[in-house]
Amino acid sequence: MFDTGARPALVAIAALGRRRSGIVLVELGVVEQRYDAVKEVLDGGGTVTEVAERYGVTRQSLHNWIRRYRERGMAGLVDRSKRPRSCPHRTPARAELKVIELRREHPRWGPRRLAYELARKGAADPVPSRSSIYRILVRSGLVEPRARRRKRSDYIRWERARPMELWQLDVVEARLEGGSAVKILTGVDDHSRFCVVASAMPRATARPVCEAFAQALRAYGVPQAVLTDNGRVFSGRHARARHEVLFDRICRENGIRHLLTAVRSPTTTGKIERFHRTLRDELFSTRSFSSVAEVQRALDHYVAAYNTLRPHQALGMATPIERFSLAGPQAAPLTGALEEVQEGEIVTDARHDHIRRVDINGRIHFAGARYYAGSGLARDSVTVRVVDDEVCTLYRGEVMRTYQRRHPKQKEEVIYSHHRRQSNRTIA
Repeated sequence: MFDTGARPALVAIAALGRRRSGIVLVELGVVEQRYDAVKEVLDGGGTVTEVAERYGVTRQSLHNWIRRYRERGMAGLVDRSKRPRSCPHRTPARAELKVIELRREHPRWGPRRLAYELARKGAADPVPSRSSIYRILVRSGLVEPRARRRKRSDYIRWERARPMELWQLDVVEARLEGGSAVKILTGVDDHSRFCVVASAMPRATARPVCEAFAQALRAYGVPQAVLTDNGRVFSGRHARARHEVLFDRICRENGIRHLLTAVRSPTTTGKIERFHRTLRDELFSTRSFSSVAEVQRALDHYVAAYNTLRPHQALGMATPIERFSLAGPQAAPLTGALEEVQEGEIVTDARHDHIRRVDINGRIHFAGARYYAGSGLARDSVTVRVVDDEVCTLYRGEVMRTYQRRHPKQKEEVIYSHHRRQSNRTIA
């Protein structure tokens, strides 16, 4: 008895010397055993049925061996591959070649982007699926196989329903050829991923950051809200002496709600962080720059292509411009604070303007006295402005209430001295 399968190892023991007085056991290979069975039939040593029974195989198998031996000799008795002659669902060789060529032209494109580009250009018919393209890249050695990530349905994704509801802003650092740092203010629209600002600057201080922000407001309109981290250039809420920085003032004067992330929570601004990763991979990792001006020129070119040509996977392979509708400022944004404030100064007039938080009863505390700001402003912040003997409360640049001074002027001088000390060591 021996196995008729495709195992080339030595699998059975045949009995030789059956007609002799003794029995000699010799270990034979599969091909040799098949040859012995075929020779017995051809030499008249027995019928097919008798030989098949002695060797423990079916008559059909023995007939196949005889036929193959007559056609090809000993080579016909070797196990043949069981691989199908054709595979209907296999990706055509021409399509595989197109995938490999496109990947070599764009080494940073993944399977989804390659599938999209092949379909858009009509370069392959039919277009391979994302998983098929991935297997092609692995077979070609163009990517390293890796463990599968968890399904995207496991992630909780949030985005605003319409454009111009929220902008995400942040500052990212890049390096010039000499090793010096260059700061880049970036901003994307939360709904469409449209890049509204990408401005390079030597240092991310108040004036260049706010000038870039103001330019974005003039170009695309005023969003309902902006989301930033807790950097000093964006907010003074977490400083030792709470004060209104230039960025906050521009937001307040234009009615923009300024949202802050929790401390050390970069995932809250995940869309702008993902834009930074794309910017590094597609621009800064492939080129080097010698000056800030050269970086800005490259940024302008890249952002134009990013907004209008580059498909975005989170948008269903649409481009950001397709989902972004230009709000078009109904009125010019208020950016007069840029002309009023000098670099390094606190935005508010330290002698006359002060920021106070309204309590749940609608009141504020200033210089030892209480003033009513309005119950509708509870838990919000207002500006207190002292002019002569009048105390005014302002909200988003509009005067809400005016009172006669109730506090001693000496306490006001104490507040002024404290703000002056802070302004000397604070760089907004």
